[in-house]
Amino acid sequence: MPDSSHRRPSRPPTMKEIAERAGVHVSTVSRVLRQSEPVDGWSAAAQRVREVAGELGYRPNLWAASLRTRRTTTIGAVMPRLTDGVVATIYQGLEEAARAVGYSVLLSSPPDDLAEQRAAIELLAGRQVDGLLLSSLHSPATDFVDHLALGVPAVALNRHADSGLPFAGGDDYAGGRLAGQHLLDRGYQRIAAVGGPLFATTGSDRLAGFLDALSSAGIEVPTDRIAHARMDVQGGIDAARTLLARDDRPDAVFCVSDTMAIGLLGVARDLGLSIPDDLGLIGYNDIPVAGQLPVPLTTVITPAHEIGEAGVRLLLGMISGTDPEPDDVRLPVELAVRGSTRRSPQ
Repeated sequence: MPDSSHRRPSRPPTMKEIAERAGVHVSTVSRVLRQSEPVDGWSAAAQRVREVAGELGYRPNLWAASLRTRRTTTIGAVMPRLTDGVVATIYQGLEEAARAVGYSVLLSSPPDDLAEQRAAIELLAGRQVDGLLLSSLHSPATDFVDHLALGVPAVALNRHADSGLPFAGGDDYAGGRLAGQHLLDRGYQRIAAVGGPLFATTGSDRLAGFLDALSSAGIEVPTDRIAHARMDVQGGIDAARTLLARDDRPDAVFCVSDTMAIGLLGVARDLGLSIPDDLGLIGYNDIPVAGQLPVPLTTVITPAHEIGEAGVRLLLGMISGTDPEPDDVRLPVELAVRGSTRRSPQ
């Protein structure tokens, strides 16, 4: 026969019932069930309370809690380009981090357009979220943010956009420097770059780091060897048609996204160029397909999942008041060297 002592009652258990089963005081139950997990983890007594509460079918009354604390335990995320694998992974990281501490996420994924982003932000703010995570802001975003009058804490994700908001992202400038130094180390000399739209600080920071690495080695990249395009496959195709069709075409190209690099790779193939001997190529982000291409792509790894987690930590510190003015978080990046760049000269 089943053990009826663990059968869930038809009504939610009271804190007194949980306390009696767990062998603790009611005040202990109240404290444990109201707080998120401490940094150093749950104590044995607290873990027992949580286990018993789960066995008895306890569910927190979020509505009552929101009336008491004036918080909804909900955060809003505005993330254009969610079809982009990097942005989707950032979202996965932030949702998992939020869920782990009892928060839910309201997501809006408008087009990458200022008016559409404004409408999405205002909609979520009107839903009384406790804070906002804003990805893909357009630089410079200071005036845009100031005119929103948000009324809740907000964090910029992935693109800092010169917004003045606390920021969580990868160290894009350092990543660009890694790419530039790698091409120099591999002996390339006629180097070109494909940057993203001027409003995307992910691309502009990567390009700035790349150009600075070359400049430090005494190589200045002519403006006609720097193209700007959309950060997708078609953008890479468009840039390649400009950079590779010239008589003095480059012997290596840095693209600020892997999808751009894939577009450029297709044009190079059609022109009969050998990768990496005729043309070295570096991308950025390390999307899953990058290492599986016919010529695996050398790229800079973006810690996308960790960016989402870091953004949630910043935002929750602001919401709780424990860290109302947090420092920006720029997570370290690293280079994945593959077949699209040749071996170092001997």
